[in-house]
Amino acid sequence: MAKKGILLINLGSPRSTAVNDVKEYLDEFLMDEKVIDYRWFFRALLVQGIILKTRPKKSAEAYKTVWTDEGSPLIVITKKIQQKLQKIVDIPVEIGMRYAEPSIETGIRNLVEKGVSEIVLFPLYPQYAMSTTETVIEKAEEVRKKKFPGITINYIQPFYHREIYTDCLAESIREKLPENFDALMFSYHGVPERHIYKTDPTKTCNMNDCCSRKTNPSHPFCYRHQCYNTTESVIRKLGLPKEKVIVSFQSRLGKDKWIEPYTDHTLETIPSKGVKKLAVVCPAFVSDCLETLEEISVEGKEQFLESGGESFYYISCLNDEDRWIDVIKTLCEEKLHQFYLV
Repeated sequence: MAKKGILLINLGSPRSTAVNDVKEYLDEFLMDEKVIDYRWFFRALLVQGIILKTRPKKSAEAYKTVWTDEGSPLIVITKKIQQKLQKIVDIPVEIGMRYAEPSIETGIRNLVEKGVSEIVLFPLYPQYAMSTTETVIEKAEEVRKKKFPGITINYIQPFYHREIYTDCLAESIREKLPENFDALMFSYHGVPERHIYKTDPTKTCNMNDCCSRKTNPSHPFCYRHQCYNTTESVIRKLGLPKEKVIVSFQSRLGKDKWIEPYTDHTLETIPSKGVKKLAVVCPAFVSDCLETLEEISVEGKEQFLESGGESFYYISCLNDEDRWIDVIKTLCEEKLHQFYLV
């Protein structure tokens, strides 16, 4: 019988906070056509001709504010998840990053060297997007075909709607919510609006109205709908009234129109509308990283307080919480069972 293994995939991180390492990471990340979906010439002109001239130094300074003695928070947390999962499953578990090291190829090779020929690959992104789930699967298939044609990979699909996940997320938030707050903000990573339409094979998406529909053929491919669906499921479990909940989207890049409302603009405007005590959670991420630890809990906090807010409380990601490890185990076991049925 073929030996099975699990490969957990996260975004990735620079090797260090050195400007050259950050530049190398950003080059690989931003030159991915699933992230910036221009034709190669124009993408290179933008990334290598403009962005990489100035952004690496600024990003390196930001990374320094969140870097730990063990290294990048995202890498450190993903390794902790791997170690905890390994203790409760009896097959090999490895990690890989979409960008930088350990790469997807490294993760697959580590499993193959342990005799694994059937891999359950788990992109650690709750919602589907071209720049997350899709690029991971495309890269993994490219590596498999070129380097490991004899192995089989079974992919875990986005899990934003699964009760075991939303139960886990809701309980994690419940335990961390401050006693007094005016609103709970769900800040998701943003994407350009055109990505939403581009990833919809059904061509039925219309962001003016379909995200709020109970069903629509585009929903399995619509990142925006899935973010709102995640929010609705969690606030229902928390018993929060909708008037105490805010949804926004962060981390936009360039001048293209991204899905709205924008987190930074929202943080600057809500104090004048009576939201003085704010709690923020970032459910597009399962592991704390630069976008949560620096962009939200440092920059976002400053924006909110300088705009008249009184208290700002960032709610950490699921990270390596035991309840989350149990969810990962369950979702992996479902895919492992599919191997046995084939």
